Amino acid sequence: MKFWLIFILIFFAVRYLLPIVLRLALSGFVRKQMRNGGFVVPPQARPDSSPNAQPGEVRVDYVPPVAEQGKQPHDFKGGEYIDFEEVK
Repeated sequence: MKFWLIFILIFFAVRYLLPIVLRLALSGFVRKQMRNGGFVVPPQARPDSSPNAQPGEVRVDYVPPVAEQGKQPHDFKGGEYIDFEEVK
């Protein structure tokens, strides 16, 4: 009987008191961060803000380097052929 009484008290404390305590603690933390200037997202440069951009023009930020043509052998006909049977 003592176990069930303790279990019910803990259950009600977790169910009803813990959310209230967490809400108060988190609201205090958020207020403190807002006062200190926390949670600020740094401004980012807009891609359409370049001075010579025309409407409808495509702007490319990065172009990868072109691979050399001589790396692949000329007699390469593809990968290995693996014979298989379809199993149903």
